[in-house]
Amino acid sequence: MDMRSRIERVAEDAKAAMAAPRKEPSRGNSRKGDRHRLVEEKVRLTHEGQSHEAELINVSGGGAMIAAAFEPNVWDKLELHLGENGTIECAVRWVKDGRMGLEFAHETQLDCSAEEQAILLREVISRTYGAAHFGQQAAADKPASTEEDDERSRRAKRHPLIWSGILHCNGARTPARVRNISATGAMVQCTADAPCGLEAVLELGDGLRVSGTVGWAVGDQVGLRFDSDFDVTLLARSTPAVTPNSWVRPAYLDRVDSSGSPWDPKWQRLTMSEMNEELEGFLKR
Repeated sequence: MDMRSRIERVAEDAKAAMAAPRKEPSRGNSRKGDRHRLVEEKVRLTHEGQSHEAELINVSGGGAMIAAAFEPNVWDKLELHLGENGTIECAVRWVKDGRMGLEFAHETQLDCSAEEQAILLREVISRTYGAAHFGQQAAADKPASTEEDDERSRRAKRHPLIWSGILHCNGARTPARVRNISATGAMVQCTADAPCGLEAVLELGDGLRVSGTVGWAVGDQVGLRFDSDFDVTLLARSTPAVTPNSWVRPAYLDRVDSSGSPWDPKWQRLTMSEMNEELEGFLKR
């Protein structure tokens, strides 16, 4: 079956699903008016190697508010597990009265080997940005750093790229931001009504489409299970955006701490020129 027929099949299945009675409840509240305000949604957190259960209260706009029995420090890093292929890195923005606000990492997380990621990122640089960009901008792009900044960068270096696409699901075509992607599935942020079990197609540009099934949906985050293994390096065929220096946080993340984002360049994100230098060194080993 070609991809056009596949998308048509998705639309037909969506109509049938809407006409049929729901056999099992959705994991999240799918009413559009309050889709981000959740009721008794249980999730798992990983913090400093320990696993914790938590209640997800709110999730939208690149962040979440949760209730948990442990208290991390502000700006601690942890992982939020929403479901299959639904793990995302977070930073703690505030902690108060058993609740905490989490800000999601900005860049798309690439769940593949270090070598595959290096090949993908290097090809993206060559195809999209070009070597001339770095020759002219390297000095300007690289901020002044302290010894503490350099040590922090050595511990965990992050690429600055964000992939976006179109999610074809439930008879709709919805812009989607790819939060993470692996060979077996992806998590995307979008406003689509995506019932669990429905077939979907994730279009990533330049003829790159991946078919799968909706595994879960919580707030504006949707987990996809691919029908067959996806070669993550194929993302080089699509054009990502560079993470912006700043963004507008949801109001529930600004309760206590109003300082800069923990994902700013000084918090381990490479500039494009730095990433180019890192990849050249890695691929020559």
